[in-house]
Amino acid sequence: MQYVPRLSYFYGISIYMYPRDHNPPHFHANYGEFSALFLVATGEIISGGLPRRAEKLVSDWLRIHKDEIHQAWQNLQSGKSVEAIAPLR
Repeated sequence: MQYVPRLSYFYGISIYMYPRDHNPPHFHANYGEFSALFLVATGEIISGGLPRRAEKLVSDWLRIHKDEIHQAWQNLQSGKSVEAIAPLR
């Protein structure tokens, strides 16, 4: 079983990245029974979907923490650990 770091949690939304996941850099957002994959570079949803309000919250979080999220991707791809990223407030 592989370790899956939860990068952040806010307003019922969990953000995860999987170690050595496929390119392009992305993260997984889960909200209740909904899930989506977001590209780090653009914020575009490449798979799945979230309710509109949750999608906006994730997009706002990405905009604020984009550099940290990209660094987390690089760290995970090279086998390094990652720190939690501040939630959206």
